[in-house]
Amino acid sequence: MSSKMKIALIGYGKMGKMIEQIAINRGHAIVAKIDKDASNADWDALSKADVAIEFSKPDTAVENIKRCFSLNVPVVVGTTGWYEHHEAIKQLAQQGNHAILAATNFSIGVNLFFHINKILAQAMENLPEYNVEIEETHHTQKLDAPSGTAITIAQGILAEISRKQKWALSEEAGSESDLSIKAFRVDDVPGTHSVKYTSDIDDIEIKHTAHSRSGFAIGAVIAAEWLPGKQGYFSMSDLIGF
Repeated sequence: MSSKMKIALIGYGKMGKMIEQIAINRGHAIVAKIDKDASNADWDALSKADVAIEFSKPDTAVENIKRCFSLNVPVVVGTTGWYEHHEAIKQLAQQGNHAILAATNFSIGVNLFFHINKILAQAMENLPEYNVEIEETHHTQKLDAPSGTAITIAQGILAEISRKQKWALSEEAGSESDLSIKAFRVDDVPGTHSVKYTSDIDDIEIKHTAHSRSGFAIGAVIAAEWLPGKQGYFSMSDLIGF
């Protein structure tokens, strides 16, 4: 664990409050708390932070990231649903020597799942008798569907299995080349993701079930401890090492 840091929280909802408690327990100080609408924004306090952790909303995340860049504050981003801006933000980070670590999921277990998912997809490339689909379930407060985690899982499969061309929500999938994602929203479900390969003979399934949101929060704080002093656009695979 790194030495004591000054952390700014951008997005002070349930996740922000959980991150706050974990960060304090790990010896860090919270120097700014900015709610997801930035209605109480203290940008001067943000400028004093060693690192910011951003869990706001898809429509405000990009501006929050740019604000951190302008203040030369490294930023860990857990907000999902802003992926059309990823390349532009990556270029800004590289051109301005800024630091950002963005992830669809900070859980160490989920990132191990991402790794296993890619290995399994590699094995399935030459087994066309198996069809593959993704299923994800989250709490009803989650704003985007499918989840960013499910999209990352889908991207891992699409990179390895040539017979699948793109992902689509199950109700929109219209071709065998579509990778179907079933998205469910149920009260009080932190996050469950599964990948199932189905053939006439058997099924093969891998699954990750979060018992609480604490795994996401701990991972975000670990990322915040890792990021300062670096330059560029990073992911959890950079942190974990695969």
